[in-house]
Amino acid sequence: MRLAPGVALLSLLCWLVVAVPPQCLGQNYQGKQLVRAELLADTNAVVPGKPFTVGLLLQMASGWHTYWKFSGDAGLPTELKWKLPSGWKIGEIQWPIPLKTIDPGDIETYGYTNEVLLMQEITPPSKLDDSSAKLSTEANWLVCEKICIPGSATLQLDLPVASTNQPANTDVFTRYRRLLPQNFPGRNVARADWSRVGSDLRLKITSETLAKYPALDFFPLPEQDTIVGHPAVQSRKHNEIIFRVPLESAPKNLSSMAGLVVFSQQLNGDDRAAWHMTSAPVLSASRPAPTRGVFTFLLFGFLGGFILNLMPCVLPVISLKIFGFVQQAGQSRQRIFRSGIAFTLGIFAWFIGLAVLLIALKGAGRDVTWGGFQFTNAYFVLVLSVIVLVFALNLFGVFEVSLPQSVTRSLLSTSERKDLLGSFFQGVFATVLATPCTAPFLGTALGFAFTQSAAIILAMFIAIAAGMSAPYLLLSAQPAWLRFLPKPGLWMLHLKQFMGFLLLATLLFLLYVLGAQRGLEGAIWASCFLLVISVACWMKGAFVSPIATGTKRTIVFVLMLMLVLGGGVYLIGDKFQSAKITSADSHLPGNWQAFTPERLQAELEQGHTVFVDFTAAWCLTCKFNEANVLEAQDVKDAFQRHGIVKLKADWTNGDPAITKLLRQFGRPGVPLYVLYPAKNEEPIVFPELLTKSMLLDKLETVASRVASQ
Repeated sequence: MRLAPGVALLSLLCWLVVAVPPQCLGQNYQGKQLVRAELLADTNAVVPGKPFTVGLLLQMASGWHTYWKFSGDAGLPTELKWKLPSGWKIGEIQWPIPLKTIDPGDIETYGYTNEVLLMQEITPPSKLDDSSAKLSTEANWLVCEKICIPGSATLQLDLPVASTNQPANTDVFTRYRRLLPQNFPGRNVARADWSRVGSDLRLKITSETLAKYPALDFFPLPEQDTIVGHPAVQSRKHNEIIFRVPLESAPKNLSSMAGLVVFSQQLNGDDRAAWHMTSAPVLSASRPAPTRGVFTFLLFGFLGGFILNLMPCVLPVISLKIFGFVQQAGQSRQRIFRSGIAFTLGIFAWFIGLAVLLIALKGAGRDVTWGGFQFTNAYFVLVLSVIVLVFALNLFGVFEVSLPQSVTRSLLSTSERKDLLGSFFQGVFATVLATPCTAPFLGTALGFAFTQSAAIILAMFIAIAAGMSAPYLLLSAQPAWLRFLPKPGLWMLHLKQFMGFLLLATLLFLLYVLGAQRGLEGAIWASCFLLVISVACWMKGAFVSPIATGTKRTIVFVLMLMLVLGGGVYLIGDKFQSAKITSADSHLPGNWQAFTPERLQAELEQGHTVFVDFTAAWCLTCKFNEANVLEAQDVKDAFQRHGIVKLKADWTNGDPAITKLLRQFGRPGVPLYVLYPAKNEEPIVFPELLTKSMLLDKLETVASRVASQ
């Protein structure tokens, strides 16, 4: 199979769809523009060496909001990535005082409604040769109402270079400069004292100034290794105010926290002001995990990676590798072993690359997850669908991808090297399909790793890669075992085509996921784009042959490029992007109800036992458990007999409330199964792979205990 170069390009695109969101993603929702982005400057010209301020003005549709630099329980802060000429300097974002909102389910966030201006100071060099300055930035934001939609825009600001300048956009800059937090005042105005009481921080502020304001609050700015609860005023007495800052996870020696002391005449009032507090330095903030614990969890990671090979997510790719072993029967032992090494390197390359990306996101303050990190992104699923389709068409013989002759001679001078490159990308492809799965041991291991340092996260992913690649490496190292496989022959062509149908089955599953994420309309437009990709592959196989002239090759490639780009702009950039994002249905089959935090709380307050299925449309392990356990007749009868309420938490589109609960249970992704007994007992967490006996035993035990009460 000569597919490696095409897969390399598609794998790169697969990374880009996660790391770089599409332009203006999701900003036209149901025919309404959600966010209008504009870049402004507070001056009409650039004076060499003289600082000036630029601002990103975001105007949100009514009812929608973006987020502060610490978004709270959900959301993501707005990001700006500048492209400045050489010698230019830019300062940090100046964040106006945000608003605090409390959504259903006790989800507390910090952000902005209607409009916000994020300012940054830019200092040009003392000498400018050009007559104008062109400043460009890529802005990325998350806008939310009942659902959240990421958006982005590339903005440019052109300013003339002059010896003098005049103020510009004075009204908007003046308005938002008034909303910038001030430094914490001197001890003659306010005094702050921190203390640690168990798992809480206490901030006592003594100030005559603050005593005059009815509405007081503390907006935290926790470090990366700290998860904070909801701060609140614990007590007020004359000029003394005490804030309680609950800590859900924090270093034991944490004794203070940065944040804003916000005060106004009424909550979220337009007159709000704030003092910015910096935290005292904390020594050894990140404690290394106990040595025994680290190695135990690394073993869990290895076992979880090994079991990934048995998950339905990767079965189509396993068939590809088995086919490769069949082709190698009778070859030299060294060649078979090198092929196994190449496949193993492909697995390690993806896992290490994924680990580096997750470490970078964690360093930027993002919530990191396993499968959800990628598969909650509909564009990632779409790109993966293209990769699977191209693989299938290649197996059917519609086309072949070959390297240019010059590259072939210099880099791939032997057919063995081509086979090795193909094996490498088979390993990459196997891990791409494996990422939505959370195998036994893997969820526990990753949940531990994501709370640790970058080195431990990287070590965990290396352990997972070692576990997943171990069977293939072992089989290639013992080629004598290949004698149990049939010898190569003409039947291999039919087997190759049959495996193409297995990949088409995988493609149908991915289209089902897209339908769950973007509705039937989105799945149809995605299918239309896949048809365009199929035509382009057919053109490559039909008209670009080794004997084709250079002119013919060029014409065909130009037509293919126009077809794919045109189809992508119209079908994906327009139709698919504007397709309705689906939400959880409150009327689910099988007596299931859609999960919401308030519904869970209401059922528990009424004394009901509740079972919550945390699932996603793209999670094949979830589907396996549902079909074989949760929907089994004896299990359904047990649920009904004991009067247990069944809630389905659908994480297909990355619901932030569900993300918070997953994090609280120490899980990096789905599946997760939790049984909440009545009478405020501790919830029971089940393993990733369910069995009927395990579930029925727990249901009987809990029902008996509740009945006795």
